[in-house]
Amino acid sequence: MNISVAIDGPAGSGKSTIAKILGKRLNFFYIDSGAFYRTVTLYFLRKKIDLEDTVAVENALEEMKLNVVPAEGAFNIYLDEELMQQQIRTRDVTFNVSPVSALMPVRERLNSIFRELSHTKSVIMEGRDIGTVVLPNASFKFFLNASVEERARRRLKELEEKGERHSLDDIKKQIERRDRLDSTREIAPLKKAADANEVDTTGMTIEEVVEEIMMDVEGETSR
Repeated sequence: MNISVAIDGPAGSGKSTIAKILGKRLNFFYIDSGAFYRTVTLYFLRKKIDLEDTVAVENALEEMKLNVVPAEGAFNIYLDEELMQQQIRTRDVTFNVSPVSALMPVRERLNSIFRELSHTKSVIMEGRDIGTVVLPNASFKFFLNASVEERARRRLKELEEKGERHSLDDIKKQIERRDRLDSTREIAPLKKAADANEVDTTGMTIEEVVEEIMMDVEGETSR
């Protein structure tokens, strides 16, 4: 039987890092939903799609060639045969991904892909509406959170390790903007599922968060 673990949370809460580690330890396939939305965002930017033009959006989605290939416990995303890597992590994509993610045609296209993947493998999937919309019947649900200050520091460190220079204040403003957009959008807003276990990761190490979730999952699956 395939098992699904849903991890939701705002930007910088640590969900991507945690989900990747959990996927390896549990031997589950890791699905980075954000990478899929970033891929669509990159495609729309390249094609100069007007997000307010519903017909243009739907036509672009029909023409978009998106392939998903299992690879070492995760899924590689190919856009027109181009492997998606750092090109979906640029500032331009980051700034535009939230409005693209709010489009119903985009969500419907990607959600169908996510559900299909969860039916073929045991998966751990992270995002903002996994436990509420994408996989409402997930075997396990977790909602990770952290203070804005903590999340901004984590993001700044991540960018500095890539050689990028930003101010902590700018990163904090970006996160607050993203939180506002994600939590107030009409379609699938960022929201904790009623049956999700909330974990405040402020002040916690990655290993501490991983261990807390592992205890819950392994405790239930071993019964």
